Amino acid sequence: MSLCRRILILLGLLLLALLAPSVAHAAGLPTITLGLGDASGPEQVVPALQVLLLLTVLSMAPAILLMMTSFVRIVIVLSFVRQALGTQQMPPNQVIIGLALFLTFFVMSPVLGQINDTALQPYLQKKISQEVALKNAVAPLRGFMLRQTGEKELGLLVGISGETGLAQPEEVSTMTLIPAFMLSELKRAFQMGFMIFIPFLVIDMVVASVLMSMGMMMLPPVIISLPFKLLLFVLVDGWTLIVASLVKSLA
Repeated sequence: MSLCRRILILLGLLLLALLAPSVAHAAGLPTITLGLGDASGPEQVVPALQVLLLLTVLSMAPAILLMMTSFVRIVIVLSFVRQALGTQQMPPNQVIIGLALFLTFFVMSPVLGQINDTALQPYLQKKISQEVALKNAVAPLRGFMLRQTGEKELGLLVGISGETGLAQPEEVSTMTLIPAFMLSELKRAFQMGFMIFIPFLVIDMVVASVLMSMGMMMLPPVIISLPFKLLLFVLVDGWTLIVASLVKSLA
């Protein structure tokens, strides 16, 4: 068992130990009962369908995070940084994904706050219906995706989907907007990755030329250029520049 899993299990046990006494003292421990039986009316079927729909949405939550937020661009750019440095597995995948997740939450915080104010809280207070809450929750995400989607990608997907008579981009359906947004994110991520590779490629070429001029053909240039690339990345405060560029590109 990895150290990360052990820490998560330990935190879960500590949280359970802290919350269990207060929950048990307040209202007793809850119980869950599952069973199948004949329904006497439609009103008994609706809650089961709602639970099934909720479980389906929760199972699709990772896909929704990937498709409708800035996670794709951030994680691809951070992966390009690691490849350009040539440090193999440094930083590890867990660190890159964790940093990408927290940066995604940071970038998407205005959108999430708007969803909370216009959809979640009014629905919990029973001021709006479930349909209105879903509509209010999708609107901020659509606005974010429209701002980050290129006209070329959007036009391509609109043409493939066969949607006609659209006067404004806001009239594009969500099922068409999501893949267009994904294509735009991939395009921008690879453009940023190309710009990241250029200075490190120059260092590799200079080191290779120096080694060839010295007649050191058997020594791999990557071994010599790695410390210089790390030194350059540290001197220019590379991580700060990368994160700042990512956040500004998503503003």
